[in-house]
Amino acid sequence: MPLIEVKGVYKTFPARGDAPAVEALCDIELAVEEREVIVVIGPSGSGKSTLLRTLNRLEEIDSGSIMIDNLDLYGGRRNLDAIRAEVGMVFQRFHLFAHLNVLDNLTMAQRVVRKRGETASIEKARALLAKVGLSDKAASFPHQLSGGQQQRVAIARALAMDPKIMLFDEPTSALDPEMVGEVLEVMRALAGEGMTMLCATHEMGFAREVCERVVFMDHGRIVETGPPSELFDNPKTERLQDFLSKVL
Repeated sequence: MPLIEVKGVYKTFPARGDAPAVEALCDIELAVEEREVIVVIGPSGSGKSTLLRTLNRLEEIDSGSIMIDNLDLYGGRRNLDAIRAEVGMVFQRFHLFAHLNVLDNLTMAQRVVRKRGETASIEKARALLAKVGLSDKAASFPHQLSGGQQQRVAIARALAMDPKIMLFDEPTSALDPEMVGEVLEVMRALAGEGMTMLCATHEMGFAREVCERVVFMDHGRIVETGPPSELFDNPKTERLQDFLSKVL
C-alpha cells in the first residue's frame, strides 16, 4: 500500500461576494510511496497548497477518498488524530507560538500528543535544534529570529513528533532570497535520510536535484507527473512548456 493514496478528490471553494466559486481540486489521483520525495509545482492558484492541506484535513474535500498509512482520513476522529500525529506539516508563515521560546515550541506537542516526559522532550528538542543548526537559539523567542531561522525551527518542531510523512507548503516563499538556501539544505538532508516528503514549491533547482517525482498542477488538475529529468527536459504538454519557459 502507498503511504499516501488520493483517489478522485474534488474540492470547490464557494462563491463569496463578487468572487465566483473556484474549483481548487479536480479529480486528483496521487499515490506516494514510503521514502519517496515528491515536489508539486505549478502557478499560483493551481491547487498545490490546497492539495497539501487536504492531506491532514486542514481543508475538507467535497468528494473522493484519502488514505494515509492505510487509514481513511475521513474514517472518524480516531483516524484523524492518529494521522495527524504521523504527518508533519511546515507552512509558508512558520506558525510558531509567539509567546513560547524555541525550546518550548519544540517540546509542547511532544508532551501533549506523544505523552513524552519533560526530560525526553527536551533531549529530543535539543537534538533536533542541533540538526537544523540552531543549538544556540533554544532560549530565543520567534520574534528574535530571522525568517530562515524561524522556518528551521518549524521544521524541527514537526520532526520532534517523529512523523512518517513531512508536508512542506511553499516553505521558502516568505523568505528573503539569502535565507532560502539554509532551509533547502535542511530539506535536502531529510530527503537523504529517507523521509517521505511532499513539497509544494517554486524552487525548481531543489525539485530537479532532490525529488524522485514532480507533479505539475494547473487549475486544480494534475497535468503531468514524472521524474524531474523527464518533466523539465522533455515536457509533453503545451501548458507545462509555457510554465517552464517563465520559471527556468
